Amino acid sequence: MEIATQKDTNLNTEPPKRSLSPMALARKKFLKNKLAMVSLIFLTIVAILSFLAPYITTADVTRINIGQMSLKPSADHWLGTDKSGRDVFTRLLYGGRISLLVGISCTFFVIFLGTLVGSIAGYFGGTVDSLLMRFTDFILNFPFLVFVIVLNAILFGIVSGVSVLIGTISMLSWGGVARIVRSKILAEKENEYIVAAVSIGCSPFKIITKHLLPNVASTIIVQATILFAGMIVAETGLSFLGFGVPQEIPSWGNMLSSANEPDVLQAKPWIWVPPAMVITITILSINFIGEGLKDAFNPKSRR
Repeated sequence: MEIATQKDTNLNTEPPKRSLSPMALARKKFLKNKLAMVSLIFLTIVAILSFLAPYITTADVTRINIGQMSLKPSADHWLGTDKSGRDVFTRLLYGGRISLLVGISCTFFVIFLGTLVGSIAGYFGGTVDSLLMRFTDFILNFPFLVFVIVLNAILFGIVSGVSVLIGTISMLSWGGVARIVRSKILAEKENEYIVAAVSIGCSPFKIITKHLLPNVASTIIVQATILFAGMIVAETGLSFLGFGVPQEIPSWGNMLSSANEPDVLQAKPWIWVPPAMVITITILSINFIGEGLKDAFNPKSRR
């Protein structure tokens, strides 16, 4: 009887297993997603190579060399040269700096503006919500391409072309994020802990930043990854059309734009294939990361 009692006592004194928090569970599930992890590694490598471009290559990214126009890939030029005699590999690295910088900057400003407007509209409701949502509708219906062309024409030579592009894309792209954040805040603020916070006199700023936003952070993170891919596509498309990054600044979109000629497309694939492949794989990687995060933060997909 004494032995049995001692065993029961030992069993009862074992510390209970700690349950993982939702964020820890999401992180654990994301790390197990092989496709998302491979995509994250690839995107990290691209970003590191792009931002360390000055230390990787010493070739002049803007100098036109008539004697080396449209050279095929060789030991001196790993990816050949373009029709202006510029090294394609060097422009690919420097172009990644601009394209990724535009994507990251636009994503940050879009998420910030959308979260700000959506959280205020969702929390206060009433007239504030109505006014902010009507303004959001106006932004969503604004002609994006026309506004970019007009701003480029007005601010040409006054403000950096990259700054104009980042500002324009950011100002016209936050509407969707604002609507999503607003809907999440509307659902979340009905919970008892929000009612309790209001009853003890917490300020709206504290309730939004300390209680509401942390509980909708997973949705914002997933939206940020989706937006990141969209911003890179927007920069590439606008630069290809001639309304994005100025032609003298290398970017992936400008590399494709400079190769938009029949003889280049047919007989000189080394000029346009590298940027096209990098853009495609980068966007796929970002989408795979977004799907991995979406699956990780989804409670129904957790075991």
